[in-house]
Amino acid sequence: MKRFNQLFLTGLLAIITSIVLVSCSPDQEAGARYARLEVRLTDAPGDYEEVNVDIRSAQVRVDNGENESGWISLDVNAGIYDLLKLTNGNDTLLAEGNLPPGKISQIRLILGSNNTLKINGEIKPLRTPSAQQSGLKVKVDAELTEGIIYTLLLDFDAARSVVKAGNSGNYNLKPVLRGIIESKSGSIAGSVSDKEAKPAVYAIIGSDTLGTSFANDEGKFMIKGLQAGSYTVSFDPADGFSIEDLKNVSVTLGQVTNVGEVPVKKD
Repeated sequence: MKRFNQLFLTGLLAIITSIVLVSCSPDQEAGARYARLEVRLTDAPGDYEEVNVDIRSAQVRVDNGENESGWISLDVNAGIYDLLKLTNGNDTLLAEGNLPPGKISQIRLILGSNNTLKINGEIKPLRTPSAQQSGLKVKVDAELTEGIIYTLLLDFDAARSVVKAGNSGNYNLKPVLRGIIESKSGSIAGSVSDKEAKPAVYAIIGSDTLGTSFANDEGKFMIKGLQAGSYTVSFDPADGFSIEDLKNVSVTLGQVTNVGEVPVKKD
């Protein structure tokens, strides 16, 4: 293959990077219909020493008619999170997963029983009956596009979420959250005129290869997880075929740039 030697190392690195960023299996490559969602947790400050929340699972409601219940489980980093360590711009990855494109209306967190508050050096339990049983629901209202990576930032307001129960000395956790979603990547999609060429496809910006894909059995390809910028799309087809590079392909966050059908020549 004509370009194989010069692009092998950068292509291999890009393949590894794509696997890490998008976590896709071979059958989820070009033509696969999914978006990637990362859920990150942050906090507004509260007048306590610790606010520890026990998060067990996370689900997203996708309203596209393909899932009967509408709820899709994410891969969650279950554990106890001290919200006061997540202030001033700090956040942590809570959950992530591949979702079918469509509208997401809510995210639901299921809390465990190990929720505590530290105040004046004393650890006190936080009671959260509703969130443990039915889940804590946060409205999102966002549209997910195939091939785009999104971040959903859950802003947990600790000061408003912890409520003292009268003069009993007990505290209840009535979580106050807001969901902020933003796209953090763009994609390049297209097809080749001869599916027998089966090219590897590279997105190159400057001297760096930032994304790679392989045309599927229908000749379609999609390079996901790209930062905004102007790219050269380069092709490494099978022996006996050649494909010219595409110059100045613009990528915008939250959008799929479709380059259409790319001509294939037989050598």
